[in-house]
Amino acid sequence: MRIALYQPEIAGNVGAVMRLGACMGVAVDLIEPMGFEWDDRRVRRTAMDYIDHVEVCRHPDFATFRAARPGRLVLFSTKGDKSPYEFSFERDDILMFGKESAGVPADVAQQADAVLRIPIRAGVRSFNLATSAALALGEALRQTGELPR
Repeated sequence: MRIALYQPEIAGNVGAVMRLGACMGVAVDLIEPMGFEWDDRRVRRTAMDYIDHVEVCRHPDFATFRAARPGRLVLFSTKGDKSPYEFSFERDDILMFGKESAGVPADVAQQADAVLRIPIRAGVRSFNLATSAALALGEALRQTGELPR
């Protein structure tokens, strides 16, 4: 299983997702362009010493990412019509999250094998990117029996 971030804009979110990947044993794919310089100290500060325990792959664009990662793509979006708690994850799924301000464009969403929405109460817009990734990954790993022991 992998986490993919489509054009992330906030260095702290990327750092938090990298730390999540390190703790859960899941690689992280970053689809560029990003909204910050890769050497931004906020990435390292948020990921802390966990940065050396996660596989991170950067891709210059979505097409290059898909060529390198042809597996089942599960997109998390506020536009999703199914909950991750009603979905059957597979061990080699790629859990993708869009940019913080705009998600993913329609042509990218159309390439997803599933589009899921994490349920939240009415009147609020969405979770933070790293929180969404943690909720989604936790459920996916639980379902597949891959939670770290």
